[in-house]
Amino acid sequence: MTETWLIAGLGNPGPGYSRNRHNVGQMVLDELAARLGGTFKTHKARAQVLEGRLGPGGPRVVLAKPLSYMNVSGGPVSGLAAFYSVDPAHVVVVHDEIDIPFNTVKLKLGGGEGGHNGLRDISKALATKDYLRVRVGVGRPQGRMDTADYVLRDFSTTEKKDLPFLVDEAADAVELLVRDGLTVAQQKFHPAKA
Repeated sequence: MTETWLIAGLGNPGPGYSRNRHNVGQMVLDELAARLGGTFKTHKARAQVLEGRLGPGGPRVVLAKPLSYMNVSGGPVSGLAAFYSVDPAHVVVVHDEIDIPFNTVKLKLGGGEGGHNGLRDISKALATKDYLRVRVGVGRPQGRMDTADYVLRDFSTTEKKDLPFLVDEAADAVELLVRDGLTVAQQKFHPAKA
């Protein structure tokens, strides 16, 4: 039987949030959907989903954009994992990450949530932290701006110029992770320390 991968892009629902830093995970899912040539359909697990394969004969994937708010992403993600019989080891969560610079993509398995309430809710709902994460760097706020206010703002004019490249790179990272595994993907996307 072919293993199915669940790839969840985090964000908040509605057009008012669609270009926020917090929604970069869903932007990556839109790019992956464009590559698969499909459109999202509403699923009973409170998510939009698209089923397909990464290339002819490639791995079977379910792309998912929860329709819940970010902080309660766990219900839709765990519901879809159960519906499609996906083990947490084959769940990939694509999310914004303030602890890495803008224009950077990093990957990891498990670990802490770093104050990210969407991840915290998913860990609770899946009853494990051992799922894969594609962390899309949005950088930290300047000065005294509250982190929550920062991630709920659109990208700056300067960032918007590079955003398509960042989204494209994160989509490449998801594809490589699913096809070739975490170690190979980390070797490509994590620059060697000098």
